[in-house]
Amino acid sequence: MNHESYEVLQPTQGHHIKMWTRGVPVEEEAKQQLFNIARLPFIFSHLAVMPDVHLGKGSTIGSVIPTLGAIIPAAVGVDIGCGMIAARTSLTAADLPDHLHGWRTAIEKAVPHGRTPGSRDVGAWTNPPPEVDEVWAELEPEFREITAKYPKLAKTNNRNHLGTLGTGNHFIEVCLDEVDRVWFMLHSGSRGVGNAIGNLFIELAKEDMRRYFINLPDADLAYFPQQSEHFTDYVQAVEWAQDYARRNRALMMRQVVEAIRRIMPQPFEAEVEAVNCHHNYVQREHHFGKNILVTRKGAVSAREGELGIIPGSMGARSYIVRGKGEPQSFCSCSHGAGRLMSRSEAKRRYSVADQIQATEGVECRKDKNVIDEIPLAYKDIDAVMRAQADLVEIVHTLKQVVCVKG
Repeated sequence: MNHESYEVLQPTQGHHIKMWTRGVPVEEEAKQQLFNIARLPFIFSHLAVMPDVHLGKGSTIGSVIPTLGAIIPAAVGVDIGCGMIAARTSLTAADLPDHLHGWRTAIEKAVPHGRTPGSRDVGAWTNPPPEVDEVWAELEPEFREITAKYPKLAKTNNRNHLGTLGTGNHFIEVCLDEVDRVWFMLHSGSRGVGNAIGNLFIELAKEDMRRYFINLPDADLAYFPQQSEHFTDYVQAVEWAQDYARRNRALMMRQVVEAIRRIMPQPFEAEVEAVNCHHNYVQREHHFGKNILVTRKGAVSAREGELGIIPGSMGARSYIVRGKGEPQSFCSCSHGAGRLMSRSEAKRRYSVADQIQATEGVECRKDKNVIDEIPLAYKDIDAVMRAQADLVEIVHTLKQVVCVKG
């Protein structure tokens, strides 16, 4: 069954699946994962699948999962509140220095990034600056409430990770838009504490399934029914982690702007133009006449008029978009280009020479430790944008000139 903008998959059991994937490859394993989710009894109406869809743990990345009376912790994932922030500056391409290595170094010094095992983690603050402690003071009271019930969560890098980037596909970029204005953009989430919250509640959900002899098509789809104690606790913890993630991005953006101000001869303005938006999260929403929970795992809210950010890869364009409020997608759009292959496959297939070629013109790391993030490991962002033309309109097109990777 086809609609002009999406295709409909009808599994043998369960709810139907609406796929905005025309012209974009979708792996068979990802489809199987979607069929597994569609079989769950508490799915509301249908699943909505974005063009960047690919295999995830338990549930597919690039999917919108509406539920009634239950929540799946693994669908939210362990990078709770992961998302994007972008700020447009008053600078233009003409203001940039001939060589951007100094900009990259300034950003790398200002924002802890990456990870080294042991107590001296380069990705954490040794002594957080005052602005980090101010934000932590606002987050801490509720965190104490959560850790009173779940003491394990107290021993996480919560305060020392606030205002830090992390690893993997997290990045900070300097970009130019279609009229050569300079933007700062970054991608990160709730860091170590969000990861600990995600993992703890995924395990608790699995224990609950075993206790009540509930058989699932995939153990990672373990869920909490709404009337259970863990449901309430998880919702509180996940909302706190999402708040942490949003504040984490805002702090880093401040650090980036200040770092560039210190090395720029002229003053400039920088304002957050696009929403500080999550793409791994759950929230209560109203759709098709019902109050439901909507889990976006690698998807962005795209209500009518709402601004969002869809990044490409280290060598591809990114987009600032405005939502069209398409009800069938639960007012959502993709969160990026989406991976074409796993990190291990990218490392096996590509070399440092490939990485250098794929990121030509971008001031960034070009070593073997970032090959898993090579642009060739991602889907074509332009095909992804075409597939969701009825979900969002493009407001700005950004091309990176500096990329800092975790």
